[in-house]
Amino acid sequence: MKTNSQTFLFADLEAPGTPTRQRAHLTFKANRSLGRHNWLRLTPAYSRHLVEQLVSSLGSRDRVLDPFCGTGTTALTCAEHGIRADTVDINPFLVWLANAKFTAYTPEERAEAERFQTRLRLPTDKNGFWHPPLADIEKWWTEDELAPLSALFNSIKEADVSESARNLLFSAFCRVAIETASVSFGHQSMSFKPRNGDNGIVKTCAREQVSGLFRRRLTEILEAAATELDGSLAKAHLGDSRNLHTTLRAKYSCVITSPPYPNRMSYIRELRPYMYWLGYLQNGRQAGELDWQAIGGTWGCATSNLRRWQPSEDARVPFDGLDKMIAGISKRSEVLARYVHKYFEDCVHHFRSLARVLRDGAMAHYIVGNSKFYDEMVHTEEIYAALMRANGFQEVRIENIRKRNSKKELFEFVVRGRFSP
Repeated sequence: MKTNSQTFLFADLEAPGTPTRQRAHLTFKANRSLGRHNWLRLTPAYSRHLVEQLVSSLGSRDRVLDPFCGTGTTALTCAEHGIRADTVDINPFLVWLANAKFTAYTPEERAEAERFQTRLRLPTDKNGFWHPPLADIEKWWTEDELAPLSALFNSIKEADVSESARNLLFSAFCRVAIETASVSFGHQSMSFKPRNGDNGIVKTCAREQVSGLFRRRLTEILEAAATELDGSLAKAHLGDSRNLHTTLRAKYSCVITSPPYPNRMSYIRELRPYMYWLGYLQNGRQAGELDWQAIGGTWGCATSNLRRWQPSEDARVPFDGLDKMIAGISKRSEVLARYVHKYFEDCVHHFRSLARVLRDGAMAHYIVGNSKFYDEMVHTEEIYAALMRANGFQEVRIENIRKRNSKKELFEFVVRGRFSP
């Protein structure tokens, strides 16, 4: 494994050499007890601790960009430290969630949500309430679980509260929906788990358990919402990271981000339940089309679209080993070879657009992971370094920050450089 950096950003890492520990404090697991950061999990998210290390030298005159929003960790951490930040995502649900986290809630808005909780009484009737047209919804929730969830959602939707208070209520609802679903997050992506007596909600008291869980989660969210935060410092924008210059008007002195890795993990797939409940998806075709628009997306119709995709001469990836790597993957799977090739072509467009919104001297930090398809290693960190050099970045460095999982070849890196076109 190559690394061309002798300057390490993270004091707890062994240097020089290759880190061997997984370092959970750098992952989403470290956000579980960190207030607003814990409102909703996304498995690949990094932790506030990592961002804090990267912003330690920034001040109030800086403006940070995260072009791949996720759950908003970068921008929220910046706001907590008095630093302005913008973040962009192509997924409207993630934009909603991030802006809900960034809001400075007034005492009255929090009181509205609290009063809703106090008055909440879920009906015993199992019929009459809308639930989303999620395919095979019974795999997610039993009929006994779905009825109180639907009643709770309807109560929030019809509540006479402000938009900000409703956002707090829906944030708690999303937590309840995923915690009562028959899903597991034991792997890098969500998977279904078999139902037995120890999983899910006991059918005879589903209504009481949904009500109780909602109250507990809303209490946690209200406590976090009460923490002081300048709501003007961070904002999430709906946009495409390949066309940042059409979405953003500011110029940025720092980039801190973690783009999707080329590992076929679909964020749309993992976020489906929230997106269907809150109306961001109405059918599977929409999910697949959104995944196709996202960098690295390949789920549903996005996979079939890959079979027709062709590389463009206008977006050649500036990495000498790419053709050999693609050819190696293609021997086992043509569609996966196209997936990897398109992923890095999308990255070409991203970096070209990024250069148009940066200040001279801006620092960029990309947290990326390598991948392996069959016997072919995809050295994502080296390709990102090449992309940065080709788009005006100097002093480009790669730092290996942690081991990702049980596969000995897979690591996470920070690729960083200074923009000086």
